[in-house]
Amino acid sequence: MMRSLWTAASGMIGQQSNLDVIANNLSNIATTGYKTQAANFKSLIYQNMQRVSTTTTGEPKPVGAQVGLGVRVGSVSSDLTQGPANASNGAFDYMIQGQGFFMVQQNDGSVAYTRNGHFIMAVTDNGTALTDSGGRPVLDTSSRPIMLDRNYRTDRVKVDQYGNLTYPDARGNQQYIGIQIGLAYFPNASGLEKASESNYLESAASGVPTVYTATDLNSKIVSGYLEGSNVQAADEMVNMIIAQRAYEMNARAITASDEMLQQANNLRS
Repeated sequence: MMRSLWTAASGMIGQQSNLDVIANNLSNIATTGYKTQAANFKSLIYQNMQRVSTTTTGEPKPVGAQVGLGVRVGSVSSDLTQGPANASNGAFDYMIQGQGFFMVQQNDGSVAYTRNGHFIMAVTDNGTALTDSGGRPVLDTSSRPIMLDRNYRTDRVKVDQYGNLTYPDARGNQQYIGIQIGLAYFPNASGLEKASESNYLESAASGVPTVYTATDLNSKIVSGYLEGSNVQAADEMVNMIIAQRAYEMNARAITASDEMLQQANNLRS
C-alpha cells in the first residue's frame, strides 16, 4: 500500500508538469514564432515481486510478477511545424516559409535563433542596423550584423524572397546591395534550448548550426508577414481535460490506499 501511495503521487507530480506545459502553450497562443510544446512521460523502474512464479501444481508460469513504481516527465519536446502566416504592417517584418532560423546577435556576443521576424531599423554609431525588437542585430549569411551606411534611406530598402537586401537605382529598379539575410539550420532543431522572446540557443543535443541562404534550404522569406504560433487551442483544451482527469484518478488512488492502510491499522488494534 505504501508503494501505491508513492506511485500515485508520482503520477500527480507528472500531470502537474504536463499542465504547466499546456498552460504555457495557451499563454503563448498569440506569440509570434512560438512553437507548441508537449510533455512526454516515461515509466520509472520496476520491482520484481516474483522472478519465477509457479502454478498450484508447481509448473512454472511463462511470465514473472513485476510492479511499476510510477512515472516522470522524460522530456518536453517542441513541435516545429510551420505556423500560420499573419499579415503585418511592419516595414521590416519577415516570415520564413520553410526551414531555417533567423540569427540574432545577443549582447554578450553569442547568437540566438528565432522564427520571429519582427525586425526594425535601428540607428547606431556605425550606421543603420537591422535588429529585432530588442535592438539585437540580425546576422547575414557570413554571420555578421546587417549594417547599412547612412546614405541609404531605410524606407526604400526591400528584401526579396531569397533574403537579398535591395535598393532602387537611378531608374527606380531594385538592385541587390550585397547583403543577404542568413538562415541557420540544425541537425536536430528539436534539441535547441528554449529562451525568452521566442529565441532558441544552441545545445549539445541540437548540434552545430550551418548557415545557409533561403535558396539553399528551399525556403522563402516573405515580406509583410509574420509567422504566428502553431498552438491549436482546441487540442490544448482537450489535453488539459485529459491531464485533469489523470490527476484526479491518481488522487483517488492515494485516497483508496490511505483508506486501506487505515483499515489495516484498525485490524491490529
